[in-house]
Amino acid sequence: MPTGVVAGGLAIVLSMVCGIHSYAVAEERADQAQSRERSVWNPLTWKWVPTEEEIQKYRRGWNPMTHGPILNTGIDIQPKGQFLVQPFIFGEIGHGKFTNQFGTATTDSPFHLRAVAPTVIVAYGLTDHFELNVAPSWIWFNSSQARDSDGRIIQEENNVGDTTIYLKYRPIVQDSDTARPTVTLYNGVTLPSSQWFGTKGIPGGFSPLGRLPGTKFGGLSFTEGILLRKNLNPFRLNAGLYYSYTAPGSTAGMNTYNGDIVNTRFIVEYIANEQRGLGFNLEFVTLHGLPFRLDGHNLNIKPASFNLIGVEPSVQYKFFHNSNGALVGAAGVLFSVAGQNNIDAIYPNISLYYYWGKGKVMMR
Repeated sequence: MPTGVVAGGLAIVLSMVCGIHSYAVAEERADQAQSRERSVWNPLTWKWVPTEEEIQKYRRGWNPMTHGPILNTGIDIQPKGQFLVQPFIFGEIGHGKFTNQFGTATTDSPFHLRAVAPTVIVAYGLTDHFELNVAPSWIWFNSSQARDSDGRIIQEENNVGDTTIYLKYRPIVQDSDTARPTVTLYNGVTLPSSQWFGTKGIPGGFSPLGRLPGTKFGGLSFTEGILLRKNLNPFRLNAGLYYSYTAPGSTAGMNTYNGDIVNTRFIVEYIANEQRGLGFNLEFVTLHGLPFRLDGHNLNIKPASFNLIGVEPSVQYKFFHNSNGALVGAAGVLFSVAGQNNIDAIYPNISLYYYWGKGKVMMR
């Protein structure tokens, strides 16, 4: 494992810890400032977080305990002291590839891919406004590549995937009497733990449509996002926009530069039975590989850009919710419906959320 890479990863983690401390200090100052006269010229009197009255009003409103979207991170924040663990299994099966012209046209892909990426996300409510998440992952894939002579070349891998650490900050909670939605900011870093453990990258360099954040496999990436949610009984509307920048890589001694990546999410939930947490989701997702980088470097990774659009029907269910915690689950299949320069695939996936904390746990 390269010493410089490890040192860089540790430095990033330490910087996030320092950032969390700074956020907590800022929040404490903001709470103290709420009793002062507000002034647009004094940042210490700005409203950085929802008031306690706004949070309690929101918690009294309609928001039944259910799983929520599968392909988007939770938009609401774990209450202070509440834990969440999410085992998540994301699969991918694809034999076709979208052409260089954006649309629905596909050709046979040189790589026929089957992959499974189990991930475990652990979240903790630092305060009622900040949530820390750690998400290590694993990767198994089987890739079959056509060759000039008869037969195909088979490549397989079963090893450590990348690890994402992210902090969510919720400055605004929705109001049931107005159109105001919940607004949450996502700040994350994806560490190339797959590279540290020598995990082979997926042949063809495909970026999976539903993975969040949809960063380059084996790359050190930074992601910023903005998330929105609005409850309109019996529906919940969710949206997310994420921008990822990947640090320069290295292959055979040459620096590599791939384009930045944008992910979008829009999910409609219909809650059919509140007591059972039974709901049905329609999840729309997009993935866009941009033909440029924030640092201005020219790209030297092909293809220079790509696009994918997919839709997933899914179902969610509540197994229990009591003083010991709560367990909810969801399952669905994501289908690629259009794209450019990327794999045409289906993505079966299943997710569980287990909440625990002091007293009866609350929906995010």
